[in-house]
Amino acid sequence: MRTRLRRFVVTAVALLTAATALPAAAAQQQGRQEHPSHGGLSAVIRYTEYGIPHIVAKDYANLGFGTGWAQAADQVCTLADGFVTVRGERSRFFGPDAAPDGSLSSAAKNLSSDLYFHGVREARTVEKLVAEPAPVGPSRAVKDLMRGWAAGYNAWLDRNRITDPACRGAAWLRPVTSVDVAARNFALSVLGGQGRGVDGITTAQPPSTTSATKSTVTPSPDTTSTATPDARSTAEAARELFDTADMGSNAVAFSGDTTANGRGLLLGNPHYPWQGGRRFWQMQQTIPGELNVAGGALLGSATIAIGHTARVAWSHTVATGVTLNLHQLTLDPADPTTYLVDGKPEHMTKRTVTVDVLDGTPVTRTQWWTRYGPVVTTLGAQLPLPWTSTTAYALNDPNAANLRAADTALGFSKARGTADVLTALRRTQGLPWVNTIAADSGGHSLFTQSQVLPRITDELVQRCSTPLGKVTYPASGVAVLDGSRGDCALGSDPDAVQPGIFGPARMPVLKDAPYAENSNDSAWLTNADRPLTGYERVFGTIGTQRSMRTRGAVEDVSAMAQRGRLTVRDLQAQQFVNRVPAGDLVADDVVRVCTALPGGSATGSDGKAVDVSEACGSLKAWDHSMNTGSRGALLFDRFWRKLTASVPAAQLWKVPFSAADPVRTPNTLNTDAPGFTTALADAVTELRTAGIALNARLGENQFVVRGGQRIPVPGGTESLGVWNKIEPVWNPTAGGYTEVTTGSSYIQAVGWDGGRCPVARTLLTYAQSSNPNSPHYSDQTRRFSDEKWITSRFCEKDILSSPGLRVIRVSDHR
Repeated sequence: MRTRLRRFVVTAVALLTAATALPAAAAQQQGRQEHPSHGGLSAVIRYTEYGIPHIVAKDYANLGFGTGWAQAADQVCTLADGFVTVRGERSRFFGPDAAPDGSLSSAAKNLSSDLYFHGVREARTVEKLVAEPAPVGPSRAVKDLMRGWAAGYNAWLDRNRITDPACRGAAWLRPVTSVDVAARNFALSVLGGQGRGVDGITTAQPPSTTSATKSTVTPSPDTTSTATPDARSTAEAARELFDTADMGSNAVAFSGDTTANGRGLLLGNPHYPWQGGRRFWQMQQTIPGELNVAGGALLGSATIAIGHTARVAWSHTVATGVTLNLHQLTLDPADPTTYLVDGKPEHMTKRTVTVDVLDGTPVTRTQWWTRYGPVVTTLGAQLPLPWTSTTAYALNDPNAANLRAADTALGFSKARGTADVLTALRRTQGLPWVNTIAADSGGHSLFTQSQVLPRITDELVQRCSTPLGKVTYPASGVAVLDGSRGDCALGSDPDAVQPGIFGPARMPVLKDAPYAENSNDSAWLTNADRPLTGYERVFGTIGTQRSMRTRGAVEDVSAMAQRGRLTVRDLQAQQFVNRVPAGDLVADDVVRVCTALPGGSATGSDGKAVDVSEACGSLKAWDHSMNTGSRGALLFDRFWRKLTASVPAAQLWKVPFSAADPVRTPNTLNTDAPGFTTALADAVTELRTAGIALNARLGENQFVVRGGQRIPVPGGTESLGVWNKIEPVWNPTAGGYTEVTTGSSYIQAVGWDGGRCPVARTLLTYAQSSNPNSPHYSDQTRRFSDEKWITSRFCEKDILSSPGLRVIRVSDHR
């Protein structure tokens, strides 16, 4: 049987034909299910341990079919919920005031989400992008993948009983089209641009009712304000808006100069949501002779986002590039829906959008669009942009014309080295908001911030910034340009696929450094010995303070590179070292001051004295890590959160940041800062009130509940600087940290040993399925808890030797 299966993959046709002829006894032995084909789309799916599918098909449409089928089997409810979002139907099924899960936009309520996405659907934005010839639009292969994915999802829906309680019997669980699949890709593309401004786009109304606006609803008071936004508070809000701390990543590539065998190594550790529609899902895709790739795909996508081929591996980190800019409009005094460009009036385009809501009464709102993009009155809750009688703001998002990310991913999936990765990036220019880090079997390493950004040069900002932009741009990278001047248009680079974006020649790139590492800071300190400079501010900062996580990561990986002789085992160890850089910097000082407190007492924020003497011993005994068995880790975590929240950053350290020593500064905790002992007292009180011992093992109070059982979770939050980052939910009445919002997700450690197969270890922390009735609902979560990896089954011999091998053949005909 295995010899026959091995022969099947020589060509997809042979595989698909022979798989149907396997003897019944062999099929039963492997748990194979049969779905005969009658000439339509079909694929063979071979499942190995932990429910990981290895999908084989003869072409892209059939590969998409198998991918859609397999994703639906694991994630049908989560996928269906996302399709409700991109169709603009959340208010109809879930009510207008409920909140989306945040996976496809930053909309605060279903109504604003629907008004935006239904407007996109009515404008046929996605269809127009699909119709663009490649490379501006998607290639034929990607179109086939999306068409096949929709067919596979629908076929699974048609053949299977829904066991997931999240959508069993739901009216919103419906078949999808290839436009729905493309619309989901569009939503991911604009996530950092229009997706951030959904609330401000859908509520933007002119300051008074005029002949141009009689059909609109009465504007709310905040949209009629004549106040000019405060520049400094707006700059701070913009900086917080583009902070990647809530969803980031780590990745490092080592060149052959640092490894045991002269070949490259890659450790990818993206920090993505543990729930909702932006989860990863693991698979292998094969078209014999054309494509063979394994890794993690974002739900609803037909291509692998982070993964490896036989010879190259790559990962992504959320980049610091600001994916939008604002144009400040000068309005016609007689009509706030008309703006002036070089003194000539241009009328805004009015889009009236109607969405159904749960109570049956449709809601109609008007959106206003300009040559630059939609008018927006807020970016996030803290960044108001008032539409007055003289001024409005339009949001420019170049990724609203970018449906190329799938082609970029497909280029990676066929790559044989880091040079091919760069070629794919230059050809497709499709990544909206991530960096790329890669390594290959030839010993090459690569970092590049090749993302689709508005072509905001420092020279353009100097020449065209409004007074607001002169503050926001240096502080946050958000440019506010004078929209009344034609000479302030973004322009084009000759090597750019679309107008108004940077071409590949302007992107920060680092090739073949001993290590190339990123933890969501800018490209500058990718390698501390070879800092990257010379890029525009919109890409990120140069010579500024790095995050605690970046500092810890650079310390770790530079030490690894200097030690040399690295193997995949070293990558595995780095992922779960769980070292707390903040603890290494300050814990000894905290213990010193704690033990010197008169009577072992500190005053809490409520003015009451607290005996903290026990805390001194717990912190002294703490191992400065966030392992599940670490005692005192939770105490330090709660103390550090309270301290950094109450003490301004400028007062926290005695030695300030220095660009000449960016990894080791700032340092030396200012234990005299007001609030230091208060934070310690409050942390002690908090844990005691919750009934948590100060020296409790971390895993006793940092866990997730799956199937009614607690699963301890290792790792730590952003401010601690832990490589294995998790962002847990604090619920002291239920025992501490009881869920994870974002954190380590699809992890891979990849190298090569000179054989035909890569040496790859993977882990999907939250497992393949969101269905609590699935055997793969939490199996990999338990392995994450135990800090154990899965050996990738990439080559045929490894797939066929899987003890749990299960083969199914799926098709779109009964």
